Amino acid sequence: MEKRIDLKKSVYELCTEYPELVQIMDNLGFKDITNKTKLNTIGRVMTIPKGAIVKGIDMIDVVLALKNNGFVLEGKMPVFVQKSLNKKLADRQADTGDTLDDRTALLKSYIERLSNGEDLESVKKDFVKNFSEVEAGEIAKAEQALISSGTPVTEVQKLCDVHSALFHGATKAEKIANAEKAVAETLKNESYGMGIGSKVKAAPLKRQDGADEQYNVLKKIENHPLNVFSLENEAISDALKELRSAMESRENLIETLDKARELAIHYAEKGDLLYPLLKLKYHFVGPSDVMWSVDDEIRDEMKVLSNSAKDFPSLLEDTDWNNRLDAVVTRAEEMIYKEENILFPLCAKNFSEEEWSDIARDFNDYKPCLIGKRPLWGKATPKKNVRDLPQTGDMINLPSGQLTPYQLDAMLNTIPIELTFVDENDVNKYFNDGDDMKLFKRPLTALDREVYTCHPPKFDPMVRSIIADFKAGTRDCIEIWSSRDDQAVLIRYMAVRDKDHNYVGTLECVQPMGFAEKHFS
Repeated sequence: MEKRIDLKKSVYELCTEYPELVQIMDNLGFKDITNKTKLNTIGRVMTIPKGAIVKGIDMIDVVLALKNNGFVLEGKMPVFVQKSLNKKLADRQADTGDTLDDRTALLKSYIERLSNGEDLESVKKDFVKNFSEVEAGEIAKAEQALISSGTPVTEVQKLCDVHSALFHGATKAEKIANAEKAVAETLKNESYGMGIGSKVKAAPLKRQDGADEQYNVLKKIENHPLNVFSLENEAISDALKELRSAMESRENLIETLDKARELAIHYAEKGDLLYPLLKLKYHFVGPSDVMWSVDDEIRDEMKVLSNSAKDFPSLLEDTDWNNRLDAVVTRAEEMIYKEENILFPLCAKNFSEEEWSDIARDFNDYKPCLIGKRPLWGKATPKKNVRDLPQTGDMINLPSGQLTPYQLDAMLNTIPIELTFVDENDVNKYFNDGDDMKLFKRPLTALDREVYTCHPPKFDPMVRSIIADFKAGTRDCIEIWSSRDDQAVLIRYMAVRDKDHNYVGTLECVQPMGFAEKHFS
């Protein structure tokens, strides 16, 4: 369902209809919007354009923020605001060179014609007349222009596969790949290198400058993120071919489908590491939003098809189920094409080496997608060690972020688990203190006392044995199930270790499990 913003409506009306708008506008500088009293009074007579004037906020930033969050704008702004917006937009385009050239405008027109329902073959004839090849960036720019002109991301997303059919075979990267395959037919016995992981060998071709060439260079750097993405695509392609064979032979169909479903890991990597940077820093909203949505649809459809067939094996012979499977496999195959010819070249052309280093660092946390675990790229940004971080002022600096003591205290007290930390000297140093009644009471007087003094004598040997094993490294966790207040309770004792696996202390976690019993019953 589209989210439409009528600029004639009051801020109060819009925020009531779309609560998420409060945070978006607060981030833009409309700070009074988080004050419920002001929102309920001034907000009833204030529109977004008027509020921007009062607050001195650039309407271009407002428009872009709303569109980037999936809103479609309706209604007219005051004339003088619209004139100012038009002038600033023109100035910004002049500064960034973001005007539509003739080629991009023409590509945009083809996509618009497709969106209006014109026959693909008719549009493709005009396309062939005017384009012998098209850059990956041009396709992205045309889709971006379509979104900026008011076409909802959901509509561009629906057209994504049609766009691929229109442009298929026209990108420089694909022309080069096709040429390599042709040369390979006559050079199969030669020892020329064609590309990473390729079983077919061919003489290398001279690449042209631009995104395609930059991608080709980066994907050959061992363990570079684009190298890993490319290898994963080869593995996904092989898995989809296996699935196609299983669809024909009707043998091991569910098993091969589940293997192909591992592409969800690859999609998660793109979603976390590539799309946000491409969208927020480099303003390629189209490829990010459209491809991200298609990723989700492919992943979800494969999951539904697999689970439904496991529950009802007769579906394997159902025509509709098999048609849906064929369609989603085709979309997954097309996504490989889109990545290799649009997404990865765009990233190669725009991302800095520092950004690739950061991506490589985070890449290491993901399970490999259909390939073996790759070593960390040599230029990957090293992870921070808390010992090396300065702790000054009111902020607690951690390897994975920053928190004020106020935020940390509130966060720990919100966790629905009773936490107690015992340091390396067996002394109670902390417990969280939420408002809920505790299953295990922890008086403040217990702090800075040896943990052994907090348990009845009969439990003393057990507590000492657990902590001794943690210190020796022979155990990392002990789980004890108990019962309190007519519900099951899980008590976990866990060894706390730093990045170098040194013992730091013991954490006790007490979690009431009544909610789980209720859920599964």
